[in-house]
Amino acid sequence: MTEPSIRDVSDTARWVAAYRAIESERPDALYRDPLAARLAGPEGVSMTATGPSMWPTVVRTKLIDDLILESIAAGCDRVVNLAAGLDTRPFRLALPAELDWYEADLPELLGYKESVLAGETPNCRRITRTVDVTDTAALTAFLDEATAGARNTLVLTEGLLPYLRPADVATLRDALRRPDVRWWAMDHWSPGMLRMVNLTLGRKLASARWQFAAPLDFFRGWTVDSAASVFRAAARAKRSQPVLRGSAWTPEHAIGSLEKSLLWCGAVRFTHADVRETE
Repeated sequence: MTEPSIRDVSDTARWVAAYRAIESERPDALYRDPLAARLAGPEGVSMTATGPSMWPTVVRTKLIDDLILESIAAGCDRVVNLAAGLDTRPFRLALPAELDWYEADLPELLGYKESVLAGETPNCRRITRTVDVTDTAALTAFLDEATAGARNTLVLTEGLLPYLRPADVATLRDALRRPDVRWWAMDHWSPGMLRMVNLTLGRKLASARWQFAAPLDFFRGWTVDSAASVFRAAARAKRSQPVLRGSAWTPEHAIGSLEKSLLWCGAVRFTHADVRETE
């Protein structure tokens, strides 16, 4: 039996970058990421050689791109990307030059990323910090710095929560309820989808098997103000399998129906009560 190509959670960053590179080569690409192939490297490319297509991840990237740009149009003046991995949005999105974009991740992954991106110029002010988001004290200190002086911060946790323990997600949920954080954007997966992912990809994920998925009521104190289904977006973009293409014609999920959906994944943006009360 061969060793799984993914050894730990950090390896998934190369895997995702490889699929961004593949998408970028399509004539009808949903986005262009000229840095993705370099970041993925041969290791990332090898991870795409076996296993099912990762079209949900490809489409998720586009949906969260849209949420970021919508937030900036609505007054976002700071972006904080937790467990940023090999994300390249500061370099590939049309962002305001004066925008402060904070990235946090583990030292080894961040060091690798900085070495590959040396000489590249982001489109905004990009600040990086080494942070373990499961270390509450370190996370709090980082958030204090990253949100200082901001009024409408958008926090990103794309591709992070499924790998955390439920207790760590609860700690993060509460830590982000700060007056300077207006939005929290994430990929949301129903518990049924977690079981499906671990069933189909568990062997490949090895120690990076998913641990967390929960109904929206888990996120106490937060309210969804935007939600877009990956299945629907993928069908419209012709990225999913033909058998799922009928999703293109289904209405977008109403917020309340997400709680009842057994198999749902998508891009979700939260806001919290403290922010709504002051608007």
